[in-house]
Order: sequence, then C-alpha cells, then structure tokens
Amino acid sequence: MSRFRVSMDIGGTFTDVVAYDETSGRFQAGKSATTPDDLTEGVNSALASLVDSPRDISFTVHGTTQGLNAFLERRGAKVLLLASKGAGDTYHIARGPRTRLYDLHYRKPEPLVPLRDIVEVGGRIDPSGAEVEPLDEAAVRAAADRYRKEGFGAIAVAFLFSYADPSHERRVREILVEELGADITISLSHEAAKEWREYERTSSSVIEAYTGPAVRSYLNHLEDSLTEQGLRVPLHVMQSSGGVLTATSARQRPLQTLLSGPVGGTMGGVALAAALGRPNLICIDMGGTSFDVSMVIDGQPDVSPEATLEGLPMLMSVVNIHTVGAGGGSVAWMEAGGLRVGPRSASAVPGPACYRRGGTEPTVTDANLVLGRIDPDWFAGGQLRLFTEPARGTVAELGDRLGMGTEAMAEGICDVANAKMAQAIRTITVSRGIEPREFALVAFGGAGPMHAAFLASELGIGEVIVPRFPGAFSAWGMLQADIRKDFSEPYYFLDADLDRADMASKIAGMAETGLRSLDSEGVPPEGRRVEHAVDIRYAAQEYTLTVPIVDASEPHREDFVETIAKRFAQLHETRYGHANLGAPVEFVTLRCTAFGTLDRSETERIAAASGQDFEHQTREVIFGGERYQAPLVRRDVLAKGHSFDGPAIVVEDTATTVVPPDYAVSVDTIGSLMIRSKEIQ
Repeated sequence: MSRFRVSMDIGGTFTDVVAYDETSGRFQAGKSATTPDDLTEGVNSALASLVDSPRDISFTVHGTTQGLNAFLERRGAKVLLLASKGAGDTYHIARGPRTRLYDLHYRKPEPLVPLRDIVEVGGRIDPSGAEVEPLDEAAVRAAADRYRKEGFGAIAVAFLFSYADPSHERRVREILVEELGADITISLSHEAAKEWREYERTSSSVIEAYTGPAVRSYLNHLEDSLTEQGLRVPLHVMQSSGGVLTATSARQRPLQTLLSGPVGGTMGGVALAAALGRPNLICIDMGGTSFDVSMVIDGQPDVSPEATLEGLPMLMSVVNIHTVGAGGGSVAWMEAGGLRVGPRSASAVPGPACYRRGGTEPTVTDANLVLGRIDPDWFAGGQLRLFTEPARGTVAELGDRLGMGTEAMAEGICDVANAKMAQAIRTITVSRGIEPREFALVAFGGAGPMHAAFLASELGIGEVIVPRFPGAFSAWGMLQADIRKDFSEPYYFLDADLDRADMASKIAGMAETGLRSLDSEGVPPEGRRVEHAVDIRYAAQEYTLTVPIVDASEPHREDFVETIAKRFAQLHETRYGHANLGAPVEFVTLRCTAFGTLDRSETERIAAASGQDFEHQTREVIFGGERYQAPLVRRDVLAKGHSFDGPAIVVEDTATTVVPPDYAVSVDTIGSLMIRSKEIQ
C-alpha cells in the first residue's frame, strides 16, 4: 500500500525531498545535487534516497522555480501581445516611479514584450461591461498568421475593461485555437487577473505567457518521469499564495507557481507557529545563492494581493517574500577600497573555493570554514568534503588587498553578509511599521542557522528557532499546506452608496464558484471552506488595503459599513501610522479564497533525554577575534530536554547551526533548537 507523503523542493545548489511515513509517523529528509540541465534527475535521485518506488507515494507536492528562473534569466517565450485598438502603448507607458521620483539612477523596468510585438485589435468594452464596438475578428486572424510566421512561443491578450466583460477575450481564444491549435499557450488578462488597473492586469498576463511554456514543459516532463516509475496519485504544485494545486490546474494558471519554491518555508513557519504557540515569526531562508525573508503574523502567512518582480507588477495573491543576493556561495570582492559580498554567487559549479571544483574567489562558506564554524568532513551529511586550505588561500588573498589578517577578513565577510541580510529583514518589517523584536526568528535553508543568531543580535530579537531538517524545511512546509484558489471581482462603491444586499449576493456567488472550483482538485465537500475580504481605500486615494470579512453574512448587518470602516482604519494605522476614522471610504474589489483541507502530516515528537550528557567533540571556533574551544554536536544525538550554552556548533544532514557566546540552546518536544540570547530578554 502507498504510505509516504512526499514533498520536493529544488534549490540552486541542492534538491531537497521530505518523506512522511504514514505508518510509523516519522519524517525523513534527503537531498541531492541539483542538476540544472535536467532538473528531474536531481528530483529522482533525492527521491530514491528515501522511497523505494514512487508506487509507495500516497501524496506528493512540488515547489518549482522554473517560471521564476525563466523570468529572472530572461529566457522565457517570445510573446505576442494583443491589446485594444488605441491602447497598445499601455504596457510600455507603465507607471511613474512615485517612490523614486528624485532618484537620478532610476531606470524604468525593461518590458518583456517590445513595442513591435504588440498588435492592436479593434473592438471595445466600456467600464460598465457594455459592448461599444464589436471585436475585429479579422485582426485576430491576422495576428495568428503573424504568430505562425515569426516564431512566437505564446500569446497574451489584454483588452480594456475585460474584467467587466471578458467576452471579447474569450472569443479571441476561440479564434486562436481554430487557427493555431489547442496546444498554443494563451494567457487572457481577465483569467490571469480579473481586476482593475489596465497596466498591472496586462503585465500579469504577459508574465504568465512569458513563463508559461517553461512551466508547462517542466511539469509535463516531471509528471511523465514519475508516472513511468509507478506514481499513481496526482502531482501537486506549490503556489505563490501558500496553497497547493494539482499539476493539471497549475499548467492552466502557471503565473500562480512563479514564487512557489520559497513559499514552502513560510507555510512551514505557519505550522511551526501552531505547534509552538508562537503566532508571530520572521522566517529566513538562506541557501547557496539567495536569502529570503517572509513573516507569519497572528498564525497566518503574510499574503498580499499583488507583487512586483524586477519592477514588473503582478496581480495575484502572493506570500510577501523579500529576496536579496546573499547565500553561502555569495562571492566576497573589493570595490573602491571596500568589501562587498554578493549578489554574485559561485553557485553549485564551480562553487566556493573549499569545494575544490574550480572556484577561485572567497565566498561566505569559505569564510565560515576558515572560522571553524563548519565541519569540513561532514558537510551536507558527509555528501561533500570541504577543503580548508583553498578557502584560507582565497580569504587571505582578499585580506592582503584590504590590509587584514585571514581570520579578521573571514569575520569581515560574514559581518558584511549579515548586515545585508539584516537590512532585508528591516525592509519587510520596520519599513512597514512592524517591530522585529516582537517576533521570533525561524532559521532554515542550508546556511540560515549558521547566521541566524548574528542577525537576531543585530535586530534585537531574543529568540531563534531552528526546526528539524532546516535545509529541507521548505519541502517540509509544503506538506502542511491546503489546496487554495483565489477569486476577485471588481466592486466600486462609496460607503454611502453601498447596497449591502447586492454585496451579500455577490459574495455568495463567489463562494459558490470557489467551492465548486475544488471539484477538480479532488477535495471532498466536508473539507472545503471559503474566506472573504474586500479591498478598501479612502475616497480619491489610489491604493487599497485588503480588509477581511469575518463571515458572508456580515454585509446584511445594519452596522456593516461602520464595522468594516473601523477595521480598515485599524489596518491603515498599522501600515501607515495614521488613520482618518469617519472619512468616506470606497470599496474597490471583492475577494474570495477557497480552501480544500488535505490530510496533514502529524508533527513528530522526539524522545526525552535521560540526562544532560550527550556525545560531542570539541573544536576551535573564532568569534569576535577570540578563539574558543566549542562543542561540535551531531543533532541526531540531541533529545527533548537537552540544553547547553554557546559557543557551540550543531551539525546535521541538511544544515549547520552556529551558536555564538552569550547564547543558550534547549531542545523542545518536536526537536526544534530554541536558541535564546542571554543579553536580549
């Protein structure tokens, strides 16, 4: 019988797999080197280390960065954009840089579609959804002919006011399928983002078309590979919103998978918050090339209805993740007499100098090895042996250029990297009016636990949590997520003009649509639920805040407008530091999220310690220029109730945890390392 629930997460250096044995109730984590030429090879290799055959899998979910990589590396499909006649320049005009108005170095983001590849099509819908001019079908067929002749790989369709009436966009798809066949990638803007703001909706459609072929091809290849090996259950894919979908649904809406890789860690944070009774967490994921920051607030992921990637907007529900180029492979270099670290990375190949694979520049991993904070003989669970001399050589060479000794240079590299990562945390917290000292820091990724205590110290955070399998925590988090589908409906009314009965009717209709959409995901009726929200702004403002509606019956209540306005004012006060209770507000967009509850992997408890003694070695580690004799501990010998003071190094298959002096460690009932500062209370 199938008995393993499995998740797979592909990183820049390693591919992580987590398997939950439903019979024994135990988790296992495995990893394999990522294989850039064919990512499925790395997935299959990591999977084989835990599961004898895909036939033994009862549920599987995957986080993919295929779409994101295609976007970042600008290797997506060549897109033909169909726009309303007279509005072909909308995508290139874009938005003015309001937040960078006086920045002399500002450069407008480079659009994914050049002007020459934008085709204007006659036909017009007005803002109310009424047809003003019929669709020019001949122009659509001419565009299809151009698609055939000029080697395009996808088509985006973004007509004015299609969110009010999508009939013209739907007819365009029918014509394109007639002309070009059903296998063509077509993104309709009202499906990618059924919301107001023409530029943002157009951008969402273009990004989906640009990345869609890469995502679909990859998912097809992975699914075929697993099926050939005996997989008998649907492959699920992590979404940017923190929910999961079947691969079949993900192929239809590839935009939703764009940030699916990093989001798994946030959902792991949500599960950890519930297990530990700590509702507010800052989640940091440091891998080989990047550093991702996200938050869990009041036990829920911090989700936004829109996101921006390299200056290009997307209207979709997405977990707020801030990413900077700082990882174990980040290269240290000198510029204008000063030290810089990243964003350039040595990646997996050639890798840091200590890999002895051809890397000749010092990296963060090399610096940590020089400082004694990594066990060279048991890196990545012994899968990779590190070499200290090449690391010392590259660090010493950079130190000579900057007039610093080898160890001082190594600490300098770590300090600069830590400062860069601390600033990334401030960007997602302090800049939004959130005090990081009121949160605990959850550290994961292969390098996150190595730097977490230093980041916490800089930010005044008193507690760091290192979960089990930190290097595979994003994969573990994927097993904790629900099916999720998001729906939106433009709904423009001033508070004084609101028809509460009409709003209630709209919400009920959206709820019905949302629940029905879970039919294709295989969710039983008893496992379905919906949540509602509305985007609100002060009258005459441009931007909105998403305000939750507690239950669908709320709009029927006499005091609904007053209640929702107070809720909006509280959010506005938190976000911007001020509110104007009593001022007219405007409702802009209704939102409905449908959830399908999946069988969960139970949180595994670990055995209690019989005493405070545990097996360990001793090694020399450098902190603040001083040499310490610190215990080197294998994490698998630690049990519930074990505690010890820093400095210390804890090693395991997927990560290394560094505990500086003035920190104390205890092990909780689910095996988390609770690292607390003796100075910050």
